Amino acid sequence: MNSLRILHISTRLILGGSQENTILYCEGQAERGHAVRLLYGPIYGPEGSLLERARRHAGIETVEVPHLVRDLAPIGDLRAYRELRRMIGDFKPDVVHTHSSKAGVLGRMAAWKQATPCIIHTIHGLPFHPYQSKLRNAVYIAAERVAAKRCHAIVAVAEAMRDQALAAGVGRPEQYRIVYSGMEVDQFVNPAWSRAQARAELGYAEDDFVLGTISRLAELKGHDDLLDALGPLMRERPNLKLLWVGDGWWHDRLLDRVGKLRLADRVTVSGLVEPREIPRYLQAMDALAHPSYREGLPRSVPQALLSGVAVIVYDVDGAREVCPDGAIGRLVAPGDLAGLRRAVQWMMDHPKERAAMGRRGRDLCEVRFAAATMVEQLESIYADVLDRRGDARTDRGR
Repeated sequence: MNSLRILHISTRLILGGSQENTILYCEGQAERGHAVRLLYGPIYGPEGSLLERARRHAGIETVEVPHLVRDLAPIGDLRAYRELRRMIGDFKPDVVHTHSSKAGVLGRMAAWKQATPCIIHTIHGLPFHPYQSKLRNAVYIAAERVAAKRCHAIVAVAEAMRDQALAAGVGRPEQYRIVYSGMEVDQFVNPAWSRAQARAELGYAEDDFVLGTISRLAELKGHDDLLDALGPLMRERPNLKLLWVGDGWWHDRLLDRVGKLRLADRVTVSGLVEPREIPRYLQAMDALAHPSYREGLPRSVPQALLSGVAVIVYDVDGAREVCPDGAIGRLVAPGDLAGLRRAVQWMMDHPKERAAMGRRGRDLCEVRFAAATMVEQLESIYADVLDRRGDARTDRGR
């Protein structure tokens, strides 16, 4: 494909799965010779930032959109829309590719108004879900329905995301493409740390069973479920340790619970961790738990499997697509604390079977979740849209 001008728009460049995916899109496209600009809203809070990583890449230009914020804010959202229209008009992109809900809705509307030749939106996770009010869900669904009419293709990181969106009346079936989240595979398959080194650095003994979690310390991520399900088991089995990798708004509340349960010496919280450090923490784990109540495709699950670590995952959204139950991990119904406890016990009591799961998981994920595979698939989607539209760039004097 000839060089394109590609504009990505993301609401917040925090340390998160969708944001890391977006950065990998940008890096891969810049390395293919495209002109890449990344627009983002203000970054704040304890969840970290990927902005410096984006800025380190010479081929990516980053620009802040001052009024692009996550929460609903009608006046601010109108200002953000106007800012996006102006920025899109200035850059004159061939492709506008939006990410996350707020940036996705406002970015698609602004790009459509500016007659952008190719408008793409990626669903990393849906903004509507059963754990918020019906009114808020109705607002989000209505906005997504309108925005879907103002783009040429919708990329979903899992079939479950596509199916849930269509069930809510968002978009048309022919708009959707499935592109699984990409990872920098080699750093997990060939890590710079050995298991012994990683565990020694974190203070774990050889006979400790380290159950890790990689996610923000935030609502719906399931840390409370781990404490509720495993508290009694941890008292029975002194070698069971929890390793929570990440930080977030619930940090103090969760650590207060850990203290009240008298488990402070059994739970390690890493705080903010740069993505390049994640392989080290995975090397220290015997299994990964991801008891999140909502995900597009849980990014930490293929990362663990690429590291040869078996997984326990709540069976929501795209989890089943990366973790076929019984083959490379255990699926548990969301909120099933007894099932979560049984899955952890099984992992502890079956080390050989657990190791075999990790090996099978690595084989499954090594190609499917490679960043290069993801970028190549996106390249094909862009080309297909531009080709179907008669390369609409010619209509704009290119």
